[in-house]
Amino acid sequence: MLTPLLTIEHAPLLFGRDTTAGLVAFDLAEGGRAIRLYRRSGAATVPEMVPFSPFMLLADRELVKDAPGLLAVEALEGPGALRWRARFGSWTDALGARDRCRDLSGRPSNMPGAPYLFLGDAVHQYLLQAGRTSFGGLVFADLRRLALDIEVMTTEGHEFPSAARPGDRIIAVALADSTGFRHVVRGDRLDERALLEECSRLVRERDPDVIEGHNIFRFDLEYLEARARMHRVPLAWGRGGESLRGRVARLSIAERTIGYRRYEVAGRHIIDTWILAQLHDAGTRDLPGFGLKDLARHFGVAAEGRTYVDPSQITREFRDAPERLMAYAADDAVETLAISSILAPPYFAQAQTVPFDYQSCTLRGAAAKIDALVLREYLARGHAVPLPGPVGPVGGGYTAICQEGVARPVLHVDVTSLYPSLMLARSIAPASDTLGVFRELLQHLRDFRVRAKRLAREAREPAERAHLGALQQSFKILINAFYGYLAYSGGHWNDFDAADRVTAEGRAVVIAVLAALEALGAIPVEADTDGVYFVPPKGHAPTDDDALLERIAAGLPDGIQLELDGRFAAMFSYKMKTYALLDELGRLSLKGSAFRSRGLEPFQRQIIGEIVRCLVLGRRAEVRAIIDRWLGDFAAHRVELRAFARTETLQESIELYREKVRLGARPASAAYELADASGRAMQPGDQVSYYVVGRGAGVAVNEYAKLASLWDPAHPDENVEYYQTKVREIWDRFRAFAEFDGLRPPAPDVQSSTQLTLF
Repeated sequence: MLTPLLTIEHAPLLFGRDTTAGLVAFDLAEGGRAIRLYRRSGAATVPEMVPFSPFMLLADRELVKDAPGLLAVEALEGPGALRWRARFGSWTDALGARDRCRDLSGRPSNMPGAPYLFLGDAVHQYLLQAGRTSFGGLVFADLRRLALDIEVMTTEGHEFPSAARPGDRIIAVALADSTGFRHVVRGDRLDERALLEECSRLVRERDPDVIEGHNIFRFDLEYLEARARMHRVPLAWGRGGESLRGRVARLSIAERTIGYRRYEVAGRHIIDTWILAQLHDAGTRDLPGFGLKDLARHFGVAAEGRTYVDPSQITREFRDAPERLMAYAADDAVETLAISSILAPPYFAQAQTVPFDYQSCTLRGAAAKIDALVLREYLARGHAVPLPGPVGPVGGGYTAICQEGVARPVLHVDVTSLYPSLMLARSIAPASDTLGVFRELLQHLRDFRVRAKRLAREAREPAERAHLGALQQSFKILINAFYGYLAYSGGHWNDFDAADRVTAEGRAVVIAVLAALEALGAIPVEADTDGVYFVPPKGHAPTDDDALLERIAAGLPDGIQLELDGRFAAMFSYKMKTYALLDELGRLSLKGSAFRSRGLEPFQRQIIGEIVRCLVLGRRAEVRAIIDRWLGDFAAHRVELRAFARTETLQESIELYREKVRLGARPASAAYELADASGRAMQPGDQVSYYVVGRGAGVAVNEYAKLASLWDPAHPDENVEYYQTKVREIWDRFRAFAEFDGLRPPAPDVQSSTQLTLF
């Protein structure tokens, strides 16, 4: 049912020029000559065919002279280098013209300076030209969402499953949808072929708009695809019975590049909550991990009494307690649905704004979305598009550690949208944006976000309140990416000089905030790009917060606003960008790779957490006791395997690893050595868990590593000295903090820095 949302007026620059409502999905059809739309009409989803003429932008119209299927070439106004728009009769014709341009120019379309622009997503091309967006008149709750989770059997002698092993198989497919439907397709009642066929039947019967899963791209769908191929069973999940299709893809999130297989199915979207969690953590850095169970507990959606099964015991549970295993699978699907309802709404709202479909909104970077918004407006006005500008140096944000140790209490003052505010206040925009679209978009988004936040507070209907909340969060994500876009090498309106000016202005603002705090008698503890943690002046009361903010902001530039972003009972400042916060409810959060790095073994993270909690609670004398206890536990073999075992994922074949080691291109690796020696058919993506044996702290790990599956609790053989040394290293790191209370200035060489890289 369409839910009218009349509280936010339609702005073509943000939402596109075409106001067609209820569009839930799009797919290329009729040999690439049409787009099939899926429109929500009452309770039904109705397909509709519309003509499609793909396009390409050119610096030289001669590049497509006499190209097959060329319909027209039109001139675009303005100084941009891409001043011709060529239209083609079909997607196949456009692909042929793209290849022709690549051959003639010697440059693929994604290479900087290529004299043509071809967008390889047909739906994206259609939305750009039509001025349409998804989900008009709908709220997130209107989506029909189906969560999927599979459980698989692993052949005896192997630690991790592989769809390529004949003895492995799918033993459960759990399904849960947003209407309350719950079902497990059981492998103890159906053979694998019948299980796959029943899964496809249920997907078509439930007819979801969205299929959701946790790590669904990198595990569930790859496994299903491989086993379906083995049994020659089509995964006919499309709205018209089309098969699931996949391709190799890469996704960059913060400093990580993730390789995965991207799957698509006609008329539906596929959303991976594991990827949504990665995106969330890139901004908040507050997740304990990316596993489904960790996320469910973190977000408070783990049901009381839900069933837990150790992943290593899946095969045994299937044999001995199948009812328990099926309950576990069902609970996984239900938790996936709940986590998606928390993390996905901002991307649903983005799909109502940007010319990408919903699935693409979760898989494309924010800078690419800004480029698409500006491009849509330039195309609508018939204006030429510039080529991306040259890459240049950009200074980073100002960071400073002013004090180290434990501070009580601590406030956090934040400059509201520092970089976007500076760009608007100082009129900083790309020099190549002759139409002024970039700044106009940023102003619109900021104004609409303020309005959406206010209307969300005033909304009486829960669905509208939730929708407006998601909309303002979506706007926030885009607003905060405008600065990064300036230094986005693929952006057609990038401007590295403008980006450098923004960071220079930003550093000046943060330094001014620090100076104001010191002048008021506060003690700054740490500054990071757009905010400062500080101990308030003596005698400060919470009722004085607004007056304190006014005094801090008194000397700041016009257009810069401050907000009190947090109040904490204590803060432990360890080193630059690494600290812990204890809130007024006693909850501890650790920030920074030195505390939370996933390269640490589990017991190391646990010890650090125990020590930091003691420090912020003022129990310094107990820190040494923590170290001694862990040393004793290792000596007595009381530490569980899961606390000291390390799990690594193979990123390349054993053969390629061996060749790189031979050439000196990489060091020997314990995981690869064990995989090679196991005699098993290991491949990229397989995981290896191991621990260190032998005697002595200085053993070579790759020579003394042993598969975790071989550890025998009756005869433990872990290298006690090796692990005790790691415990002592933690003591060495924290000993100084256990010997003094309060704050002290850090060493002069670590007090402040200007980040020299953008990201």
